[in-house]
Amino acid sequence: MFNTICIVGAGAIGGWMGARLAASGCEISYLARGATLAALQTQGLRLRETVDDQPRESTHAVRASDDPAQLAAPGAPDLVIIALKAPALPEVAPRLGPLLGPHTAVLTAMNGVPWWFLHGMSGTLAGRTLNAVDPGGVIGRALAAERVIGGVVHASCSVDAPGVIRRRAGNELIVGEPSGAATPRLRALADLLRRAGFETTVSRQIQADIWYKLWGNMTVNPACMLTGVTADKLLADELARGFLSAVMLEARDIGARLGIPIAGSVEERHAITRSLGALKPSMLQDVQAGKPVELDALVTVVCELGQLAGAATPFTDALLGLARVYARDKGLYPKE
Repeated sequence: MFNTICIVGAGAIGGWMGARLAASGCEISYLARGATLAALQTQGLRLRETVDDQPRESTHAVRASDDPAQLAAPGAPDLVIIALKAPALPEVAPRLGPLLGPHTAVLTAMNGVPWWFLHGMSGTLAGRTLNAVDPGGVIGRALAAERVIGGVVHASCSVDAPGVIRRRAGNELIVGEPSGAATPRLRALADLLRRAGFETTVSRQIQADIWYKLWGNMTVNPACMLTGVTADKLLADELARGFLSAVMLEARDIGARLGIPIAGSVEERHAITRSLGALKPSMLQDVQAGKPVELDALVTVVCELGQLAGAATPFTDALLGLARVYARDKGLYPKE
């Protein structure tokens, strides 16, 4: 059902997923640009990882272009995987039309809250556009929520060089329909991912899995960006940890109001982050690399959801304000 796959974004996660899927026999193509495009076209895609305590490197021939129409020939792919950083998607999404055939599914493998998050939910929020992540509904018009299968990635990967990906830890993917339905295409996708070597879980409520991952990322990411330290140092300070906990309690309240309650305590979530050691979150990495930060998908959208759900977010607002000022000063977040 999913033999031909186009991946939008050949960074750490997109590269890791594509290498695994190529090794399993899928026909993989990439929408890429710049040095990454050149590397994929001339050297192929390389994945470095440690397996059974032994370093391993594999190389995979993939198609690559900066033109979606070229990648759609001779026909649209069965699956499109969106593995971009959130700030890039509003510009890219309207260009993806040629890749979308009548039955093409779209799997999201991104950080934070996606544009389709409220699709499939009940009540007054169902189908609402989240302006923080989809200004003006641009993404939703280009990538209809009905095409989407949601994904959550639990893996630590990085880019050693253009087209050269390193998986450091983790191998888990969670997938689910926004509606919660156990559809044939969802079962087929889960089977494919398992054959490719991913530890794959099918979720009955993928929004809840996205929210739980966000629960830690929405605090540690901007706070590490602001302080310039790794997560272990941040959480070791009692006052800093207390502030982050206050933000997380606000997000927990929002989730409960949306019908996606979080099980477990704040300290248990902190313990998960602590277990990762000297973690350098993606937002800190982006600042150090001079790349736009995913502040809207991780924090701004939480404030927006709080407003929609009628929940107060004073601590989240404070974190957003500080992070926004800092990122704008670096030229990595849009000015007002």
